[in-house]
Amino acid sequence: MLYRELAETYEKIEGTTKRLEMTDYLVELLKKTPHDIIDKVVYLTQGKLYPDFVGVELGLAEKLAVKAVALASGVSEKKVVELLYNYGDLGTVSEELLKKKRQKSLFSFNTDEKLSVEKVYENFVKIAGTEGSGSQDKKIKLLVELFNVATPREARYIARTVVGKLRLGIADMTILDALAAAFGDGKEHRKYVERAYNIHPDLGYIAKVLAAEGVEGVINIQIEVGVPIRAMLAERLPSLEEILKKMGGRAAFEYKYDGMRIQAHVTKDKTVLYSRRLENLTSQFPDVISAIGEAFKGDNAIFDGEAVPVDVNTGELLPFQMVSHRRGRKYGIEKIIDEIPVVLFLFDVLYLNGEDMTTKPYSVRRKALEEWITETDRVKFAHRIVSDNLDEIRLFFDKAIADGCEGLVAKNIGDESIYRAGAREFLWIKYKRDYRIELIDTLDLVVVGAFAGKGRRKGTYGALLMAAYNPDKDSFETVCKLGSGFTDEQLAGLPRMFEGLLLKERHPRVWSEIEADYWFVPRIVMEVVGAEITLSPTHTCARDVVEHGSGLAIRFPRFTGKWRDDKSPEEATTTKELVEMYRSQVKKVEK
Repeated sequence: MLYRELAETYEKIEGTTKRLEMTDYLVELLKKTPHDIIDKVVYLTQGKLYPDFVGVELGLAEKLAVKAVALASGVSEKKVVELLYNYGDLGTVSEELLKKKRQKSLFSFNTDEKLSVEKVYENFVKIAGTEGSGSQDKKIKLLVELFNVATPREARYIARTVVGKLRLGIADMTILDALAAAFGDGKEHRKYVERAYNIHPDLGYIAKVLAAEGVEGVINIQIEVGVPIRAMLAERLPSLEEILKKMGGRAAFEYKYDGMRIQAHVTKDKTVLYSRRLENLTSQFPDVISAIGEAFKGDNAIFDGEAVPVDVNTGELLPFQMVSHRRGRKYGIEKIIDEIPVVLFLFDVLYLNGEDMTTKPYSVRRKALEEWITETDRVKFAHRIVSDNLDEIRLFFDKAIADGCEGLVAKNIGDESIYRAGAREFLWIKYKRDYRIELIDTLDLVVVGAFAGKGRRKGTYGALLMAAYNPDKDSFETVCKLGSGFTDEQLAGLPRMFEGLLLKERHPRVWSEIEADYWFVPRIVMEVVGAEITLSPTHTCARDVVEHGSGLAIRFPRFTGKWRDDKSPEEATTTKELVEMYRSQVKKVEK
């Protein structure tokens, strides 16, 4: 398959902000893709080589990519850097330089040699895997090899992909829609494709199964130890009374720990750890691997839990920021283990001794967890009660807060209480301490834009434009401007932090009627607190849901200091959650 067919599709997608049109272009591309390389086409369209949990990143340092563009186009690196500064996009620079070279010289471009998808993917894999002495020169050579054959338009997308900035605005859910439409009966079969994705989040693999075996093949996809499952998430309600009513009058209440969500895949030979975002954390938590190996008595399992840092001197639970210091480390692991040890609090088992446990009720899963895990100093069960008594639950809540937790998670204990991978439903409901006071509760919001700083903040961003996530529309809807809560150091570092996410125009998945000075790829999630939720004619969050012509806004928002790099943008606070919180606020005022 020719790479130009991908480039043509990417250009069409880039030219629209309408999700349905994007989906149609993808369907057209998928239908004409040979089945044996459809996984590669899907990965390339995602801007990657493999699913995230494999842990192989294509991203080439922009400095090396600049050298490759200079060599391929016959201009100086300085010239490429100047153009990059002007355009802000190496893809456009590559396209323009190759176009000019072929127009102005007798450059011998072999039109008989066409760039294939297989060749592009092969060189990208080599670039990602090249290490050691002379690796930089080898990577540049591999990229120049592609540029020398590529058309200017192909060069645009090759350059963007290799530096990790493809930016097509396509979310995984859009690709799922396209796969269901291309190889199934659209909406009728979408639920089967999404279910497969939730238990085997590898879109390339799912595409290959669909293309070869149809929907029946996707229905037969099962949980595998070693392949992470998309985490089940909790809804929220503002009062214990409402939670109990929603749960049918009785529920399990577990501590809501302020730690790092971890999914442990355990066999007799090895243990692999994944984050909530499906990143492989195995190398960063050897102490957790050792601890769970000692605690588990079975053959194989997948556990869901929370890794919580503890004070070695007092045994007290420490805040999330402490355990986050261990993420991404390649060196000094043993030292950090001594400084910041963690306890793994397990609250669910998703697979056990060859059996899928996600289809079983919560009570069955909890019993199995307690049967096959022996508690140790480093592996414990999430503390819980099962109750229908409000006074008992309130006391348990107060104890959770005193023990250093964020609050409670209420869990349905009926026959319907299966583990819904990738879903956020009222089978689980979180109740945090701050619900007692209007909106002192924290929100996880996505940065979509910024405003130029003035006065003391001149030279950096004065405020960030924050958004909530609307899963029904797969869009990010603005809810506030955030300018408080930052240290001077944090403010100074903001331009550098968002440099790689900077866009010339608003991202197609962002709905904003506010014109920001800068636009970003919606990727960074931040924890925010505010005074209350108000109606807003300016912001787009839940526009027309509560009142016609108005959205919702956070009044007096403030950054808590916590960067939620454990959450993807799609796991941020949803518009639906904000509507529920607003309505709860109104009820309190009316009382």
